Amino acid sequence: MKTLKRLTTLTILLSLLSFTLPSTCIFAAQPHKNVILLIMDGTNSDILTLSRWYRGTDLQLDKILTGGVRTYSAQSAITDSAAAGSAMATGVKTKADFIAMNPDGRPALTVLEGAKLSGYRTGIVATSPVQHATPAAFTSHTLNRDEFGDIGEQQVYQGLDVVLGGGAAWLKPQSKDHAKDDDGMLKTKEVSREDGENLVKVISSSGYDMALRRDGLLRKAQSSKLWGVFADEDISYEFDRETLKPDEPSLAEMTSVAINRLSQGEKGFFLMVEGSKVDWAAHKNDPVGMISEVLSFDDAVGEALDFARKDRNTLVVAVTDHGNSGLTLGNQGTNGDYKNLPAEKFIEPLKKAKLTVKGATSQLKKNRTNLKEVLSSYGLGNLSSKEYCAMEDAKSVEDLESEMVRLMAKRANLGFTTHGHTGEDVFLYAYGPGKPVGLIENIDIPKVISSYMGFSLTTGKFATWYVDGKEYYRGKGFKVKIEGRTSKNPVMVATRDDQVLRFPENKDFYWRNGDKVGLKSVNVYDGETFYVHVEE
Repeated sequence: MKTLKRLTTLTILLSLLSFTLPSTCIFAAQPHKNVILLIMDGTNSDILTLSRWYRGTDLQLDKILTGGVRTYSAQSAITDSAAAGSAMATGVKTKADFIAMNPDGRPALTVLEGAKLSGYRTGIVATSPVQHATPAAFTSHTLNRDEFGDIGEQQVYQGLDVVLGGGAAWLKPQSKDHAKDDDGMLKTKEVSREDGENLVKVISSSGYDMALRRDGLLRKAQSSKLWGVFADEDISYEFDRETLKPDEPSLAEMTSVAINRLSQGEKGFFLMVEGSKVDWAAHKNDPVGMISEVLSFDDAVGEALDFARKDRNTLVVAVTDHGNSGLTLGNQGTNGDYKNLPAEKFIEPLKKAKLTVKGATSQLKKNRTNLKEVLSSYGLGNLSSKEYCAMEDAKSVEDLESEMVRLMAKRANLGFTTHGHTGEDVFLYAYGPGKPVGLIENIDIPKVISSYMGFSLTTGKFATWYVDGKEYYRGKGFKVKIEGRTSKNPVMVATRDDQVLRFPENKDFYWRNGDKVGLKSVNVYDGETFYVHVEE
């Protein structure tokens, strides 16, 4: 009985203690939540099949197939990357060329911005310039995807924790780069920040580690913030990179480093990774380039899955934004014998290529004395006289590339229907808590992500984040005008009594009587209307 009384007393004391001690002493802390969204730009289903045959093993993607995604835009059954990226970033179907803008032209807050405003760390990775349509759609707002200057400036002032990719040209003041070509001729290339701003200095003064080469990316971290820019424009195709551009990192390496940096935060992170150049190769109808970038992307997916399986609180979603090229295994030449074409008939011609068509022709001398070597590097040896003459007769590098990919497709029994985008549904891949399944709309992806991370883009303050600045401040009794409307650095000026507020385009601050005041997001100007965020 004494023993029973002691146990009862001890149970009561422990129960009382559980009410008096902080909850963190009794219960585990709420787990962090991470999301890694990986996007293959311009990838149709047949190139995934072909890439699997080429590699000879299942893809990382195959292990997490969960459904499909519909890709059409607000105006077309076939979308462009801007509208598709914006749909996956904002949850709104919009028009071609719009970057995170509603169809009516108003900025729509992105899932990356929502995550950042909710206390998560954020990052983007791309093999294109980071100012390109898909990464732009998560980090900026413009009516035209080609406004790389505005997009780049908004990205710099968004306060992201990790940015990795190409696009150095749009971070520097306008200048001229001089270099010699293979024949010793001096050539000049314009680099493009027309407003004269040096965004590299802004990045360097904002607490970022700055990486310009692969070894700089892979060295030990000094800061939790990292900006890596590894090419003036795009990063090389993976098949070309090791031979032609060894100082550039792979997509898998960038993804791994980004995850490592972002996971240093306590709450969690959102990371968008784009394998940008499947689309670029598809526009050229280059099956070698397409395979190069699918496999590069798949390696990056492997990095994400390795982390997610260990972490157990990470949602991984992988998808393509739209199809491209209409690639098919089989063409008009296989009408009669498709029953007798093992995988080797498609793969063996492709495996003879050591470089993509872009990589191969980049080595062509001006006098074309090394044409045979260039063709051989793309796997086109043993050409007939007719085939070689067609290559010799090509008037431009673009014409030569067209002849090369046409012949490669013929040898590999492949067909192409277009050099443009296509409108088919695409595969959905997902892993982890809250993963999407089934056939969904592309606008459902940010809804799934934001729901898992605990915020909404469609209700509450995020749904009406941006307001018309002129309309808002006039309602508060200010006189409002836009200075430098046609300049490269327009400013909205609001004046009332002795108050003067100056809102510069693309920046995350404004000036109040000369004092700098920080904002939670960037100011957006579409050429007519200044959109700002205001705290009531």
